[in-house]
Amino acid sequence: MSPLGFDFSIARFPKVSFFANTASLPQISLGIANQSNYLKALAQPGDRVEYGELPIQFLIDEDMINYTLIHNWITGLGFPKSCQQFIDVTTGRDGGRDMELQYSDASLQILNSNYNVISQIKFWDIFPTSLSSMDFTATDTDVNYFTANATFAFTYMQILGKDGKILSPDYVDSPRF
Repeated sequence: MSPLGFDFSIARFPKVSFFANTASLPQISLGIANQSNYLKALAQPGDRVEYGELPIQFLIDEDMINYTLIHNWITGLGFPKSCQQFIDVTTGRDGGRDMELQYSDASLQILNSNYNVISQIKFWDIFPTSLSSMDFTATDTDVNYFTANATFAFTYMQILGKDGKILSPDYVDSPRF
């Protein structure tokens, strides 16, 4: 696999592109339940999956829309100025309050050299936990594009094939053990 680009999309912002140039697939861990035994404690698979955070570095668009939307989302969740900021984030278009609006689903598409999708990772119930600063400098002689780092927490993720289907043991044509 030799990915040349990543496209990160957030369902909350369907018309906004987050062309990612760095992305890290989060850590996943399964807890362990110890079963008592007279000789020693036996490790058994636990019943709780935990994920690390999702870090994304993306190119900031010319009008700073993608950066500003994440900034406003974080500000609304933390409401540093007034409670109205949180109300605005959790109020739907119909005017009704919905606490689910503080979350969104997202997907990270891994692209090949022809910008075709190789694989896709879906994330459920994401919300931003950090957004990096933007450093303005006029001393560069080359054209440099602004990038930002955003970190997201989420509930669940799923890795899909290029056809958008769930990968299973049947997906690979190899004999089972």
